Amino acid sequence: MAFHSHIHRDPNGTYTFSSRPRPVENRSKYREAPPEQTQGNYGNIMYDRRVVRGNTYAQQFIPTAAQPDAAEMEMQQEIRRRAIARKRAREQSGPKTPEALQGRQHIDVQTELYLEELSEAIVGTDVDCQTDAFLDRPASPLFIPAKSGTDVETQIEDGELFNFDSEVQPVLEVLVGKTIEQSLLEVLEEEELACLRAQQRAYQELRNIELAEVQRLQEQERRHSEERVHRIAQQKEVLEKEREAAEKIAARAYTQQYLADLVPAVFKSLYSHGYFNDPVEKDIETNFFPWLMAEVNNTLERRYTARQLLDNIIHDVAKERLEGFKEAKSDE
Repeated sequence: MAFHSHIHRDPNGTYTFSSRPRPVENRSKYREAPPEQTQGNYGNIMYDRRVVRGNTYAQQFIPTAAQPDAAEMEMQQEIRRRAIARKRAREQSGPKTPEALQGRQHIDVQTELYLEELSEAIVGTDVDCQTDAFLDRPASPLFIPAKSGTDVETQIEDGELFNFDSEVQPVLEVLVGKTIEQSLLEVLEEEELACLRAQQRAYQELRNIELAEVQRLQEQERRHSEERVHRIAQQKEVLEKEREAAEKIAARAYTQQYLADLVPAVFKSLYSHGYFNDPVEKDIETNFFPWLMAEVNNTLERRYTARQLLDNIIHDVAKERLEGFKEAKSDE
């Protein structure tokens, strides 16, 4: 397809460029699916085109932002698809083992030079042994320290070291004194306890008397409170009755006062609305007043007409006299 472009130069010295429109390249709407990765696709890295060889300074790298040629990409994808198709054809056209006969099945067999027994059972043997019986540990012997020094003995006669009669007297004095002192303390304690019990009994009796008095006063106060509450309730009831009576009296007085003005007001309202009317007054209002107003209107209309005619006559006479005066003046 040929494209024609034209360059024109205006008289002002400017150049304009124009070219014929051309169609947009046919591009697929969606991206092509990536080629399938098959297992066992091994290759020599020395012949891989993605590996850079030699000096990298002289290489021309395509920037990432640059758009590759659509035709070249389509051609590469077509080459990949053809290679995958050829590989699948080779795999399908290879020799295969024929199907097993009816009632039989294929099994894996060893084709090596030396056969090896295949078994999942692990060979094992049981071995046991017996140890000697444990003996109890013998008891540890009692530790007896070695004897050192020299043994010496002596003889003490009666009365040489201790005289019981003279030595026991201070001990007896202390024991007797402590016993008497403890006895006196116990006697004093008993007397004090007796006094405390007597005081407790007196306090308990006084407390019982006070409690009885308090209960009597509480009962009296309760009766007074009940009586006061009862009296207050009675007084409230009396006041309530008096208030109701006063309200009734006030309502009756207000009703009487309201009704006293109500009857005249009702009659007045009915009279004003025409329910109670005087025949003469009604005749005057319905017959005489309309006739009188009509006559007055007629009289006023006649007067207005007469005045209008009189004004017209005066105007015509004045106009004629003015014209005659003008003519007489013009003749002179």
